[in-house]
Amino acid sequence: MEKKKVVVAFSGGLDTSYAVMYLALEKGYEVHAVCADTGGFSQAQLRTNEQNALRLGAAKYVTLDVKEEYYSKSIRYMVFGNVLRNGTYPISVSSERLFQAAAIARYAKEIGADAIAHGSTGAGNDQVRFDMTFEVLCPGIEIITLTRDKGLSRKEEVDYLNAHGFQADFARLKYSYNIGIWGTSICGGEILDSTMGLPEEAYLKPVTKADTSTLRLGFCRGELCSVNGEPLPPVEAIRRTEALLEGYGLGRDIHVGDTIIGIKGRVGFEAAGPMVILAAHKYLEKFTLSKWQQYWKEQLGNWYGMFLHESQYLEPVMRDIEAYLEESQRNVTGTVTITYGPKWFETTGVDSPCDLVNSPLGEYGEGSKAWTAAEARGFIKMLEVPLKVYYGRHPDEAL
Repeated sequence: MEKKKVVVAFSGGLDTSYAVMYLALEKGYEVHAVCADTGGFSQAQLRTNEQNALRLGAAKYVTLDVKEEYYSKSIRYMVFGNVLRNGTYPISVSSERLFQAAAIARYAKEIGADAIAHGSTGAGNDQVRFDMTFEVLCPGIEIITLTRDKGLSRKEEVDYLNAHGFQADFARLKYSYNIGIWGTSICGGEILDSTMGLPEEAYLKPVTKADTSTLRLGFCRGELCSVNGEPLPPVEAIRRTEALLEGYGLGRDIHVGDTIIGIKGRVGFEAAGPMVILAAHKYLEKFTLSKWQQYWKEQLGNWYGMFLHESQYLEPVMRDIEAYLEESQRNVTGTVTITYGPKWFETTGVDSPCDLVNSPLGEYGEGSKAWTAAEARGFIKMLEVPLKVYYGRHPDEAL
């Protein structure tokens, strides 16, 4: 009899390693271990993933390259919207998960899989993101979550793997990391104590440089298109920016927020490239967008980020928000200069053909060419009218 097929969303970590072996040995599945790479794996790590998956009993291992899709369908809109969760976190992991899940769902449909398995626990957001995406894109498919449903401890999983001849370094470290092209999240350790912050040793990219330097980021219609004058495709430009900023301890913080499942949580992160890119992009918009363009784009950007975090990427309104965000970028073109040093950076200048600050009508605080002194007095007098009407009726409320 032909074996049932299961696709395991495989990261190479303990939970998904256990899933591959258990489903192959105990349940008799034909296991397809699938790693959806959104930019968090090196080539060496992917080779190790493949070797381990086959040792664990997988019939087949596949790496799905999702980097360009993740950029074109998510990161670019997060940049357009200057998306920071609670004004702090660049939504690194939560946005990745949706595209990893979608790629795995497509693969499961292609091979006619009977089930999809993932390693989420019952205490976090990822279970929602994976389950919802699989249910929507593969209606009726069985979803297997051994760690969640069996209430497994790390020790139980390690003991099972060891008992069946698989030895790997699954030592429980003080911190756990999720590494991606749009930042690295840090969990565990001091994060679990609301009174504490993260020490220097918690970060994967320590401060090793002491100089001050300058970076020039070029944007074309809102998309990062050059670094220090060199034209680059967006994904490569993000990686180049991150590499240049490494060693300065930039883009670090601890995000405190509400989870999808209702509890509050903290997560540390380091995202030098994303944080500097977002700051530069927002600075350029101050020069190239009108007041009300900036205002309404900020409202929609906040909603877009919230829906991404809440596993609502597939909600149709997201396509409408994306259309607005993209159209808003038609004049967001130019180069932003950033000066930076250890644990600090600042946006210091803009060179743009769409610069609204350089106007022939006048210079702020210096002089005007579009109105006279008498016209200025008349303008101010008209602005006074609604306030005079109100306080004329309610004089007791005046200062």
